[in-house]
Amino acid sequence: MIKRLTTHGNSSALIIERPILELLKIGPDTLLEIATDGKNLIVSPVHGAGRDKKIKAALAKINQRHAKTLRKLAE
Repeated sequence: MIKRLTTHGNSSALIIERPILELLKIGPDTLLEIATDGKNLIVSPVHGAGRDKKIKAALAKINQRHAKTLRKLAE
């Protein structure tokens, strides 16, 4: 597939068609890693982004349950 960049404000954008997004399980909230090997642009979905949300939720729960104890330990 050959594509052209599209102007988006002061930047350029690459439009990715829905079948490719579905194949790679990429949605509007998916974080993408942009890399290069010096000749090619490599765009990859960041797997484990949901894991970060779960970890943050678990930490918030721990902080809520043990706030007093954690404050005392920090002193």
